[in-house]
Order: sequence, then structure tokens, then C-alpha cells
Amino acid sequence: MKRLLLALLVLITSSTVKAQDDTAPEVPPNGWNKTGNIQLLLNQSAFNKEWTGGGTSSIAGNLTLNYDFNYRMDGFTWDNRILANYGLTKLKDDEFARKTSDRIEFNSIAGKQIQESKWYYSYFLNFRSQFTKGYDFSEDAETGETIRTETTHFLSPGYLQTGPGLLWKYNEYLSVNIAPATARLIFVDDEFTSLPGYVDGDYFGVDQGKSTRFEFGAAIGVQAKMFLFENVTAEHSLNLYSNYLDKPGNVDIDYLLNVNMSINKYLSANVIFQAIYDDNTVGAFQIREVFGLGINHKF
Repeated sequence: MKRLLLALLVLITSSTVKAQDDTAPEVPPNGWNKTGNIQLLLNQSAFNKEWTGGGTSSIAGNLTLNYDFNYRMDGFTWDNRILANYGLTKLKDDEFARKTSDRIEFNSIAGKQIQESKWYYSYFLNFRSQFTKGYDFSEDAETGETIRTETTHFLSPGYLQTGPGLLWKYNEYLSVNIAPATARLIFVDDEFTSLPGYVDGDYFGVDQGKSTRFEFGAAIGVQAKMFLFENVTAEHSLNLYSNYLDKPGNVDIDYLLNVNMSINKYLSANVIFQAIYDDNTVGAFQIREVFGLGINHKF
């Protein structure tokens, strides 16, 4: 695992440095710099009753919001980003629409430059959760009807991380923040941890009857934006966390890749890939991938 993480860090940083060329925008001036993008990805398939090749009619949509509001004043920087996405898919004859993505995240990091170097004293805050309820789906053995059981909702879980550290900022498009004294609070609804037969830690690591879990450890955050070709960008986000208080060798991983291909002012193609590892949730990688043609609006 350690070798895998090291290889991923080296790959992202080295490839991003190599990709920086004259296509990248200039460094923003002192003051506020605000940019945002809203994108709606749509996908639809339909088959009539005579179609013999197999298939199920479906419709799907995914709404994504990225908004950056950053401040710079000489050797001081304060970078903020809101990330939000929500997606649904509905299959023909399926009673319930099902989520394909659901995430809200806020990142904030302030840095004070150390002399004239690329290093900064830093302090960061990260919050993430989801918008709506999540369900497990099963089938009633007698009636064959679909049963859905609520498993998550807004702030269940919710994650809040914060702490001081050191920020290495190659430029506006590549940075690595190292925070060796990071506090993390996990929020859940105690309704889930108070169910009969609940075992400590089964629900996002939270003990029976509790609604929070406190952790203290080390966090590393990598943000990288690559300008691959004209109108084609790839944004990497890698977040690592090790809890000193419980199994520090089990590193939590959250990697997100967003490739955006602009067709014109209003249309774009988009690829989203995400991999999460958190053994408090599932002892395996959680993988999400979204691809589609999007209606795009920048502000």
C-alpha cells in the first residue's frame, strides 16, 4: 500500500510539472480571483418491444458544480473550493430512481510564504458529506417487490478535517499540503448506531449509540491541474489520512480525476473517476466513474 501511494504521488506531481506549458493561464494578480462552472451531463437509451438485441430503456443525469474563490496578497494565499455533484438514473419498470453520485465538499487552505521559497506555513479545513438519503435495495422473497432500506443521509456521514501544516506550491496548478497534526470528526445519525445488535465501529467507525467519532492523525492533500491539449484539462485531487489513534497503517485514500473537454462555449464532454478506500466503511476500494456529454455554463 505504501509503495502504491508513493508511486501515485510521484506520478501526479511529475506529470503535472511536465504538462505546465504556454497553454496554462497566467498567475492571478493580488486580490480575489473567482471562477466557477456548472455542468449537466445527460444520458438516455430506449428500445422498442421489437428490439431483439437486449437492453433496458433508461434515462440518467448528473449535475456538477465547481466554484473557486481564491485570495492572494503578495506572500499570503487563501484558496477555497466548493465541489458538488448529484446524479440519478431511472430504468424502465424500476419503481425507484437510483443515485449514481452524491457529494458535497468544501476545501479551504491558507498559506504564508516562507521567505522566497515555494514553501508556505499553512492551515487547512475540509468538509464533505452528501445531499440526500442513500439506500440498500433488496427484493421481497414472497411478493418480488423491491425493498429499499435507508443507510445514509445528509451529515450521516459527514467528515470535518482541520489542522496546521506545510504547503508546497509549485504554482497555481500544483500544490501538496502536509498536515502532521490533523483533527478529524466523523458525524453520523445515532439512529443508525442504536439499532439492535449494533457492533462498535460498524457504521463509519462510530461506537454504539454515539453520533461522532474523533480521530487525530496526519493528512496529505495533493491538488493538480494539467493542460493536456487545447480545451482539454485534467484535474487530480488526492487526499490521504492516517489516524494515529487507531490502526495508523490503514491509510484512508480519496482520489478524484476530472477530465474536461470543451467543445464550445456551452457544450463539453466530461470524464469523472473516483476511488475511495476507508476501512471504517468498506475494506476495499469504492470506485465511481461518470462519462457524458454536458451542457456547460461558466461564471
